[in-house]
Order: sequence, then C-alpha cells, then structure tokens
Amino acid sequence: MTKLIITGANGKMGKVIKSIVENRDDCEIVAGVDLNTDDNGAFPIYSSINDIKESADAIIDFSNPVLLNDLLSYSEKTSTPLVIATTGYSDEQKKQIAQASKTTPIFFTYNMSMGVNLLANLAKKAVEEITEEDKQKKEGEVLGDDFDIEIVEKHHNQKIDAPSGTALMLADAMCEEIEKPMKYEYDRHSKREKRTKNEIGIHAVRGGTIVGEHEIIFAGRGEIITLSHSARSKEIFAVGAVNAAVYMNGKGAGLYDMKELID
Repeated sequence: MTKLIITGANGKMGKVIKSIVENRDDCEIVAGVDLNTDDNGAFPIYSSINDIKESADAIIDFSNPVLLNDLLSYSEKTSTPLVIATTGYSDEQKKQIAQASKTTPIFFTYNMSMGVNLLANLAKKAVEEITEEDKQKKEGEVLGDDFDIEIVEKHHNQKIDAPSGTALMLADAMCEEIEKPMKYEYDRHSKREKRTKNEIGIHAVRGGTIVGEHEIIFAGRGEIITLSHSARSKEIFAVGAVNAAVYMNGKGAGLYDMKELID
C-alpha cells in the first residue's frame, strides 16, 4: 500500500485525486497540504508541508510553482519521492528540479496523461521513420526538408502560460530525432518573410472550458499527416499522477518521467 501526501489537496485536482484513490486498493492518502485547511473528513490538511506529521511513500504536487523550494526541501529531508504535476515552471525552476533529482527521486513531466505521452512517442517515431526514408532516397535530407512541422495547442481561458508545457514537450521530443538544429517560432504574424525549413511553429489558442487539445501537423508537398490528442476530462491527469506515485514508491534518486510507465 503506497501512502500519499497531496499538495493542493482542496483544489480541483486535489479533489479529483481523492476520489480516484478512494476507488483503488494499492494506495491511500495520509495527509494533504493546502492554504484552505477545511477538513474533508478523510485525512488531515496542513497549511504548510513542513507541518505534516504523517510519513508517506510519495508526494503528489498539484499546487503552485511558488511552493517548489519547500517541496524539494521536504522531499530531500524526508527521502520521500516527489511527483510534480504542477505546470508553469520557469527555466530556472526546471534547472532546480533537475539538480534536486541528483539526490532525490523526482517524477516530472509536462503532462500526466498517458495518451499525450504516447502522442509524443508517436511523433518521435514519425520523424525517425520519415528521416530514414529521406536518407535513403535523397542522400541524407531529413524530415524538415520535405515536411513542415506545426503544433497547435488549445486550452481553457483561465490558463496563464502559453504555449503549454505539453506543446514544448512535443517539440522537444521531435527535436531529439531531427539531426539538424530546429528553432521554435511563436510569433510569425510579426514577420514579413517565408517560413524557413528549420523551424517548428507553435500556436496557442485560449477559450472557454477546453481541457486540453494538442495537434501536430506534418505538412508536406501534396499531403498532410496529423497526430492529435484531446483531453475530455481533467481526471486523466489525476490518474496519471496517481499511477506515477505508486510507481515511485521505493525508487532511488533520479529524474523520472512517463517513459518509464509507458515502456
């Protein structure tokens, strides 16, 4: 039985995690952290993670990037694996996470959905396969010479960061397979020039209550290949986080992500 601490316990995602865990027999929540310490009748909720008295096997964080220092410090001090499901971290904070993982087990991904991470793997495979074909036919030309890559992400009107971390994750995944340097283009409307061959366009749409949609477009000469994922409920992110927390129980120091759960 994996014992969990939930940060952001009284928030929307915290409540979803609570309902998911209640229907599983491989984990339980022993404590929560939230500025709103209203009793939920299931487990104690503290205003600070440093006040927690209970011990746990993993922490699931659905709170706010400003709490990162406290989370990393507590995780290291108590040797408790940390599952980071919060979004909107700065580049400096991402470096902090990577540095902390040298002494602490940390699970970090831009998207907790199993489907989105499968999408990233498919996108890498598509780039890899077409790249090999182009090499054979055209003496080393890569995908970017024949197919322009564009990413379109859509989210609700309350989302603060743009583009989404998931869109960047998808772009980064493809760049791992593309042999020439690629640049990300976010603001094409300000330029009066043709699209270059070494760019990936990334576009953000914000509106209504869209949970999250991501589309990768490979636009070639006379043909278009599209890979897409549509999240219909925030529950998929909570399920992924709980699966990650159970997986992290007993793990040693290191930086883990969804590849370990999918492979």
